[in-house]
Amino acid sequence: MSLNGKVAIVTGASRGIGRQVAIQLAKAGAKVVVNYSSSREKADEVVKTIEQFGGQAAAIRADVSKVAEVEALFSETLERFGRVDILINNAGVMANVTISDVTEEIFDRHFALNVKGTYFACQQAMKHMAPGGTIINFSTSISGAMLPTYSLYAATKGAVEQLTRQLAKEFGPKDITINCIAPGQVATELFLNGKSPELVDSYRRMNAFGRLGEPEDIANAVELFVSDQARWITGQTIRVNGGFN
Repeated sequence: MSLNGKVAIVTGASRGIGRQVAIQLAKAGAKVVVNYSSSREKADEVVKTIEQFGGQAAAIRADVSKVAEVEALFSETLERFGRVDILINNAGVMANVTISDVTEEIFDRHFALNVKGTYFACQQAMKHMAPGGTIINFSTSISGAMLPTYSLYAATKGAVEQLTRQLAKEFGPKDITINCIAPGQVATELFLNGKSPELVDSYRRMNAFGRLGEPEDIANAVELFVSDQARWITGQTIRVNGGFN
C-alpha cells in the first residue's frame, strides 16, 4: 500500500500506538507530522527513526485540547509540507478510576483532550484537507463492555464514535473518509500504568488469542483504512481487539 506524496498528521505520536502509526505511515511513503504535547525528546526520537529509513517527518508541538494550538498544528504542517491528506486523532488520556474518585478537573481534562481535541482537529481537516483525504479517530473496545473504573473514559470514546458517524456525510462531498478504530487492550504505557500483573493477565484472557494487542496490530489496521482500498468505508467504528467483545 503506497502513501507516496501524502502528508499525515498523527496526534499523540511520541509514544505507544501513535508512535507505531507514524512509523508505519512513513514506511508506506507518507510525510509524517509527529505531534506531541510535552514529550519533545520522544517525538524527536520518532522523527529520527523515520529519517533513518529514508522517510520524512517533523515533530510539531500542540496540546490538542486547545483549539488555537490545533489550528497552529495545521498551519505549521501546511507551511512545512504544503498539504494534509491524512489525520490520525490518536492523542488521548485515560484515567482508571471509580466514579467516586472522578473530580471536575479529571472529567474536564478527559472531554477536552479525547472529544474536543478530536472534534476541532476534524474541523481543521474540513478546512484544509485535500480531496481524497482520510481521517481516523480513536475509540476503545471497552465501550462495548461493562468494566468498572472506565465509565468516564468510555463516555468520551462513545462521543468520538458518534461524531465520527455524524460527520461522515459532511466530509463525503469533499471525498474524505472518516472512520473510527476501537482498540482492545494494547500493551502500551498508557494501558499498563498502575495495573497489577494479575489484572493485566486477566485482560489477556478476555480475548480470543490470550494475549494483549501490540501497537503494530493497531497500526496495521490504520494503514489499511487510510489506503485507497478502503475508499468505500466511512462513518464506521472498527473493533480491533482480537475478539475481546
